Amino acid sequence: MAKIAKSSVPNAFTLANLACGIISVLMSFQEDYVLGGIFILLACLADRYDGRVARYLNVSSELGKELDSLADLVSFGVAPSILIFNIYHFSSLGILGYIMVLVLPLSGAYRLARFNVTEFDGKFFGIPITFAGMFVAIFCLITMRRPIHIEFALLIVILLSYLMVCNKRFKKF
Repeated sequence: MAKIAKSSVPNAFTLANLACGIISVLMSFQEDYVLGGIFILLACLADRYDGRVARYLNVSSELGKELDSLADLVSFGVAPSILIFNIYHFSSLGILGYIMVLVLPLSGAYRLARFNVTEFDGKFFGIPITFAGMFVAIFCLITMRRPIHIEFALLIVILLSYLMVCNKRFKKF
């Protein structure tokens, strides 16, 4: 029984990450962009510790790895994409705006899948989705009171998406 409880601890962090991502999406839909951004940053904290706790407790598992990827896709792909879409009114661009809201989560999904099927040697292929989502959240929190040109926001989404799927190696930080 203790083994079940012990192995659930890291998954609780992962599910907290996912919950924060879902709440961020809800806050963005309610136009509470400050809370939307804050919940993405809280998801970063939960994500930082789920794997560490699993390794510390010696309960790492394939289930935990897959659950972590699903949570990361919501919290650092979908939630930041909706946040920046709403703040910068990507819908004003018509079909281009709706395509742009897909770019970050689709790139993030590819990046997570590639990570899950390759051996990790201390260097990532592309930037982690967590970094991309955190960057978008911080960018939105800093600029939302004085939004910059929509083109710059689009450029950030494109650049981060490219950096997630590129073959450049980045050291773990």
